[in-house]
Amino acid sequence: MTGNKEDYLNYRISKSLEVFKDAALLAKNGRWNSCINRLYYSSYYLAGALLFSKNIKAETHNGVKTQLFKNYVKTGSLSIEHGKLYSHLFDWRQESDYADFVEFDQSIVEPLLNEVAELNSAMKKLISRSS
Repeated sequence: MTGNKEDYLNYRISKSLEVFKDAALLAKNGRWNSCINRLYYSSYYLAGALLFSKNIKAETHNGVKTQLFKNYVKTGSLSIEHGKLYSHLFDWRQESDYADFVEFDQSIVEPLLNEVAELNSAMKKLISRSS
């Protein structure tokens, strides 16, 4: 990694915003499975940044999820609802990318745009308190 800790955090926040915007475009065009993927990654980039901000190591997607729950959901820094949402995004992204005959639809995905925006906002606030 080049740059300092702040550069890395800013990069991950920027990347999160970029892929969230991609998710909104995909939703607008009815591309629900791809939208799930981008929503997950918008939160994943922030979850990784949040852990990095506290020098918490996680080397896999599952590791990020585990550490997020251990250090932020169980401590109450992130709500249980946000933790469940992140867990669902993790599972749904896996299903949409790797399982056959899995098709998400508007009724499931469209409400996630606001929910993920709230989750991402909560993680950004925690990152800003850490740096």
